[in-house]
Amino acid sequence: MRCAKLEIYRDGRREWRWRLRASNGRILADSGEGYRRLASARQAVQRVRSVLAGDALLTEVRRCSAS
Repeated sequence: MRCAKLEIYRDGRREWRWRLRASNGRILADSGEGYRRLASARQAVQRVRSVLAGDALLTEVRRCSAS
């Protein structure tokens, strides 16, 4: 993902959050939750960076038909 960037910011409730922005400025993903401590938000960003580097397993979920 070229030129994408991870941002850490404070929301209106003064909690820390992260978001992943594409090179065109669109938000691709966000934390979905706030963190009280900046260190916790940074740890979450490190986990996201690991996923972006290809360290996560990809699982396809398909619907099963009911019997």
